[in-house]
Order: sequence, then C-alpha cells, then structure tokens
Amino acid sequence: MNRAAIVVLADTDTYEALGRLTNALYAVKEFRDAGDEVSLIFDGAGVKWIGELAKPEHMYHAMFQEVRDRTGGVCEYCAKAFKVMDAVEAAGVPLANEHEGHPSFRRLMQQGYQPITF
Repeated sequence: MNRAAIVVLADTDTYEALGRLTNALYAVKEFRDAGDEVSLIFDGAGVKWIGELAKPEHMYHAMFQEVRDRTGGVCEYCAKAFKVMDAVEAAGVPLANEHEGHPSFRRLMQQGYQPITF
C-alpha cells in the first residue's frame, strides 16, 4: 500500500495555480480510490484555497467535498500569516501545527508518506 502526502502550495491568483490545485485534488482521489493512504495538506499560500473551496459555487467545491475526509490539515502558521484563519475555522478543516505552527513533514515521512507538492 502506498502512502502519499499531497501538499498544495499554489496560491489562488492564476489559472496555473488553479491547475495545480486541480491536479492535487485528482491525485488525492486517485490514491483514495486505489485504497492507498493519502493526506491532503494545505501549506504556504495554498491555505488560501480553503475559503475558495468552501464556496458552493466554486467549480471544485464538490470535488473537494468528495476528498475532504482525507485532509490532513491546513498550516496554522500560514493561515494566520495569510489572514485566512476565519475561513479555515468556518470550513471546519483541521489545522496542522506539529512543528512550530507548521505541519511536520518529518513525521509524515517517518510514517512512510511520500510528499508530493503542487
């Protein structure tokens, strides 16, 4: 069984970034559908996607809802830095803060997860 940590770093400001988010969501779905363990993590500017994906009218809202249970967390430090903490909390997505307010990629690797960044 594979273990993947899909990490969204892409900002919300370009079509290229939307493409990276889309690829991340499809990767989560592919791993999940294959029965693998997968964790979706939003870090850096990627934390801004939570507020966007929470909107029912967003084109990838439904897909995010489909894989939402695989969300391993949103970087707490970055959510504060990018001023999206309210949106993250409103969406009810878990925060990741194991290492000084950030997700612990070391812990994920110790658990056998392969990080894949988008």
